[in-house]
Amino acid sequence: MERWQGRVALVTGASVGIGAAVAVELVRLGMKVVGCARDVGKIQKLAAECRSAGHPGVLVPFKCDLSKEEEILAMFAAIKEQYKGVDVCINNAGLAHPETLLNGKTNSWKNMMNVNVLALSICTREAYQSMKERNVDDGHIINLNSVCGHHVLPVADLHFYTATKYAVTALTEGLRQELRAEKTHIRATCISPGLVDTEFASRLHSDNPEKKDGIYAAYKSLEAKDIVSAITYVLSAPPHVQIKDIHIEAV
Repeated sequence: MERWQGRVALVTGASVGIGAAVAVELVRLGMKVVGCARDVGKIQKLAAECRSAGHPGVLVPFKCDLSKEEEILAMFAAIKEQYKGVDVCINNAGLAHPETLLNGKTNSWKNMMNVNVLALSICTREAYQSMKERNVDDGHIINLNSVCGHHVLPVADLHFYTATKYAVTALTEGLRQELRAEKTHIRATCISPGLVDTEFASRLHSDNPEKKDGIYAAYKSLEAKDIVSAITYVLSAPPHVQIKDIHIEAV
C-alpha cells in the first residue's frame, strides 16, 4: 500500500458499516480519504477518532445525497479544488427496500436505481475524468457489489435490489472494456460479498426486526473487516495485475 500514501480516495456511504471501516483503514494506511454520506455527523466522529489514534492519513467528511447528481458534481468540484482530484474511487453506497416485483412501490424502485446504479455510474465517470485530466494512469475504481449481482436468490424482497446489483456486474465489466480501449492502466474491480453484519439488514427490515433477526439466524455472516481486507488486497496488487471480482462468503 506504500504507493497510495498521501493520495486521495473517495469512499461513498462512509458513515456506517463497510464504508466506515474502509475509510478508517485507508486513513490508517496514510491516504487522504473523502468520506461522503447524508449523515455527515457520523463521519466527523470517525475523523476525530482517526486524529486521536494518530493515523498518518486524514478523513475528510463530506455531506452528499447520492440520489442527486448536482450534489455529486459539487462534491467532485470541491475535491478538485482542495486535493486536485481522486486517485481511488470506492463506490460503496447502496441500499435496498423490501419491495417485490409484483407489489413493489415505484418510488422505492427508483430510489434503489438512483443510488445503486446511477450514483455509482456518475461517481465512476467523474473519478475517471479526474484521473484523466491529471494524467493519473494507475488509479483504481472499486465497486461494492453483492452475491446478488451474480445469483438470483429466492427472496422476493430482494429481487429488485438484485437487478441493481446485476447492473453493477455489467457496469464494472463494461468499464474495464472501455478503460482497456483507452489504453489506460486504471483498474476496475468488483467486491461481491454475501451477508455482512452491518446495518444493511436492519434498514431493509426496519419495520420488522424479527425478519432481520431471522436472516442472521439462517445464514452465517461476514464482518465489515473481511471486506476491508479484500479491498486493501486489491489495492495492494501490482499495477499490472487486474483483479476483476472477488466473491466472499462466510463458512
